[in-house]
Amino acid sequence: MDWITIIIIVLFALIAAVCVLLALLGLAGTWIMLAIALGIELLDTYWGDGETWGWTTLGVCFGLAIIGEIMEMGAGALGVKVGGGSRRGMVGAIIGGIVGGIALTPLIPIPIIGTLIGAVIGTFAGAVIGECTRKDPATVGGIAKSASGATIGRILGVLGKTGVAAVCWCILVITPFV
Repeated sequence: MDWITIIIIVLFALIAAVCVLLALLGLAGTWIMLAIALGIELLDTYWGDGETWGWTTLGVCFGLAIIGEIMEMGAGALGVKVGGGSRRGMVGAIIGGIVGGIALTPLIPIPIIGTLIGAVIGTFAGAVIGECTRKDPATVGGIAKSASGATIGRILGVLGKTGVAAVCWCILVITPFV
């Protein structure tokens, strides 16, 4: 391995570590990391032997990233179910998390953290709205339990997604040296 490839991998490792932190905040850090890795893989014929990771490694990381997204999105809905909520509450938690992450980002002036806080608030609110709008609304205690389950699920989903991002980081940093 030549010195240019080593420098590029070290720089990638630093940038990708920031991407893992972005995933912890509920953002698309894993996808940014994979996009950078894909760019390096496509351009590495100009400075190296033409294969930094290989398409199999990138495909595995792509599959892991999809699993991480499913974990993040489904965890809030699963939290509603565990909390005794309905299907409408689960859908409300998913939609609320997305809308809250987007809508509350500019309203909470803390960069990046505003998105995570917005997603958590949106998940809770979406689950509450979903439970309140069903044919036979649950009691206030049942709605609170369902919405709390959604919120805890969302937080655990973000942590799971961050774990997947960390695994992808390890794979992409170690593989070129093996």
